[in-house]
Amino acid sequence: MPDLLVSARGVVHAYGDRRAVSAVDLDVAAGERVAIAGPNGAGKSTLLRMVATLLRPRAGSLTVMGEELPKGARRARMGIGYLAHDPLAYLDLSPRQNLQLYADLYGVPDAADRIEELLDRVDLIARAEDPVRVLSRGMNQRLALARMLLHQPQLLLLDEPHASLDASGTALLDAELGAARADGRGAVIVTHEVERIAQVADRLVVMRAGRVVADEPVAGRGPAEIRARYEQVIA
Repeated sequence: MPDLLVSARGVVHAYGDRRAVSAVDLDVAAGERVAIAGPNGAGKSTLLRMVATLLRPRAGSLTVMGEELPKGARRARMGIGYLAHDPLAYLDLSPRQNLQLYADLYGVPDAADRIEELLDRVDLIARAEDPVRVLSRGMNQRLALARMLLHQPQLLLLDEPHASLDASGTALLDAELGAARADGRGAVIVTHEVERIAQVADRLVVMRAGRVVADEPVAGRGPAEIRARYEQVIA
């Protein structure tokens, strides 16, 4: 695993004539958890999707998991776990079938045991054979969490992960983010919940109008101080 899981230099992305991300630099080291915050339209999710290899930079350089993008995207994906707004599950398949499909795609060894372990961890054993379409939104998001962790990725990318999780899912996610730091994995968390940043991140990156306007450590700061600093830099 490379020391730098993400290295972006002057990264740009545009939708038509509108620049969503403009000349952004970002590093994420192994064992580091980085929260990206900012107002709507700041470019947070676009930046995350570029790191996830789902969008190509229009300019600049982007290296993820030691692979230069876009040419190394396929290899980089093997080390990435991505949690989006959409659970990315097939609605007519069961949770177990969905996880088996992704296990096949990623070549997960001992897949049956790994799937059973994750279904138990996200408290879906009792609903493991039900079609995903009949599950609640919170259950779907817990399934998405299991999918993200299935192939034991070294880089976790999470877009507003707490938004649809129930209490047990939130506790599980926060525990996983804590474990990621201890295990030397990295995480990038896009969030509007600024008060939660002190719990889940080591660094705060604030974006506004497609640019990074602050990149600072979180250590020693409480929720109120982080909120005050965030409001100061986006003003």
